[in-house]
Amino acid sequence: MIKKIIYLIFLFLAINAFSQEKSINNYKYIIIPTQFEWLSSPDKHQVNSLTKFLFKKYGFTAFLSDEKLPSDLSINRCLALTANVKNSSKMLSIANFIELKDCSNNVIFTSIEGKSKSKDYKKAYQEAIRNAFVSVKNLNYNYQPLKDETEVKEVLPPIVNPGVKVVPEKEIELKEETKEIEENNVLYAQKKSNGFQLVNTKPAIVFQILKSSKKDFFFIKNLDGVFFKNGNNWIAEYYKNGQLVQKTYQIKF
Repeated sequence: MIKKIIYLIFLFLAINAFSQEKSINNYKYIIIPTQFEWLSSPDKHQVNSLTKFLFKKYGFTAFLSDEKLPSDLSINRCLALTANVKNSSKMLSIANFIELKDCSNNVIFTSIEGKSKSKDYKKAYQEAIRNAFVSVKNLNYNYQPLKDETEVKEVLPPIVNPGVKVVPEKEIELKEETKEIEENNVLYAQKKSNGFQLVNTKPAIVFQILKSSKKDFFFIKNLDGVFFKNGNNWIAEYYKNGQLVQKTYQIKF
């Protein structure tokens, strides 16, 4: 028990040190929703497309959430920050600021408040957003991947001498608090406020999946992984001890 407590303390300190060292430059992508919550329709006043344009102008690789995303981002959602334009307008002026959150919904960056007194809403919102982006410009962003960041590469089959039997490595058990994944690939979805829980026929919870801004794309709770639709199948991809695991399921909603 004492050894376990010591291990957990060291693990906490390591995670805390990592989070302190990580900066804006360690994130590869910016994802922008197609509609901000304070607007009544997607890209109203062209503020979403303007936000994407300004991030790209200042060196970021930016996408709207409904665009095709890079393959490494599909595997590791934590390569990206989600950008939101927040509305802080008062009675006599339009005001906006930029907020960046990581994959755990932590606020990583908040810009200054950009303001405009124009009476034309489109002009006012765009002017306020441009003024808020002065803070983003001053970041002098330059992507720098972390040394221990796992890059997603094409996996080629191993070259094996004829007659040599390849024995697969033993599957590493998940952490104690994570339920073992059943061999049966049919799961049943039960709706939750922030996503679904997926159960088997026992019934036992196999996964809890959390919503993202992208359709048919979820984060797996308590695992470093994602759950997404591929044709008629659903794919679970997650890391165990630094190794990527991929499993295919049929989901009954």
